[in-house]
Amino acid sequence: MQPLILTKCCSLISSCHQVAEEVSKNLSSLKEVLCGTGDKEPQTEAVAQLAQELYNTNLLIALIANLQRIDFEGKKDVVQLFSNIVRRQIGTRTPTVEYISSHPQILFMLLKGYESAEVALNCGMMLRECLRHEPLARSVLFSEDFYCFFRYVELSTFDIASDAFASFKDLLTRHKIMCADFLETNYDRVFTEYEKLLHSENYVTKRQSLKLLGELLLDRHNFTVMTKYISRAENLKMMMNMLRDNSRNIQFEAFHVFKVFVANPNKTQPVLDILLKNQAKLVDFLSHFQTDRSEDEQFCDEKNYLIKQIRDLKRPPPPEEA
Repeated sequence: MQPLILTKCCSLISSCHQVAEEVSKNLSSLKEVLCGTGDKEPQTEAVAQLAQELYNTNLLIALIANLQRIDFEGKKDVVQLFSNIVRRQIGTRTPTVEYISSHPQILFMLLKGYESAEVALNCGMMLRECLRHEPLARSVLFSEDFYCFFRYVELSTFDIASDAFASFKDLLTRHKIMCADFLETNYDRVFTEYEKLLHSENYVTKRQSLKLLGELLLDRHNFTVMTKYISRAENLKMMMNMLRDNSRNIQFEAFHVFKVFVANPNKTQPVLDILLKNQAKLVDFLSHFQTDRSEDEQFCDEKNYLIKQIRDLKRPPPPEEA
């Protein structure tokens, strides 16, 4: 039964608009086999047969390539079908992950889905399902197409930009060791692009990017990246400017990056020079910074710690002459 449904899906999906209803019926049938129904569990043998036919016919590729032609409910069925088949395990194996690894165009078709409003959110959900698996996340992260995200998170449609940011964040945080390796290897290019997000005119993009930056720098796996970032005086200047942003939320997120510069026991000379030059102003500024957050004990403790650290800063004595 399943091969017949698949054959019909493959032939119908590229056809004209009149067959949209037939496609939706077939997708619904596939979903029932794979996911079961409210009172009926999926049958293991039928699922295995269906999965193999999906791989043999490359139906996943056809579904994604033609997603715009499928109606609203059909798109939802595609997402559910795709997500379930990706999660499918046989012992420790994940056959669909293996299949997508050998057909990486699936990942990049999903990624490019952000460029089409009709399918962007559907593609985003399917992409994040793939990104749960490190081999698939690696394929995207270390590809040239990863850098498309710096454009997608700035898209004018709020829902699409937010969804793209969710995928972007997943790529940079989910698989810690791999992410650290990527950021170290591609530091200059990534942070050149990232700085543009921190200067975005889109408030949501700016705030989300600043918050994510704080999370990345404070993750112990990213110690090398953090050390490099906080060694640069221009990054400190940017955070000091953001502490004075018109938005209190931007100020607050900037505080969590700024504190890493101050808490660093091995400050570079340019960073130390800036802090010393602005020492009195910073102590005064922080003493009056967001005082209405008095119930946030962690914030108050961190702020008091920074004030003490800045107040106690001293210029190192000049080296003794021989």
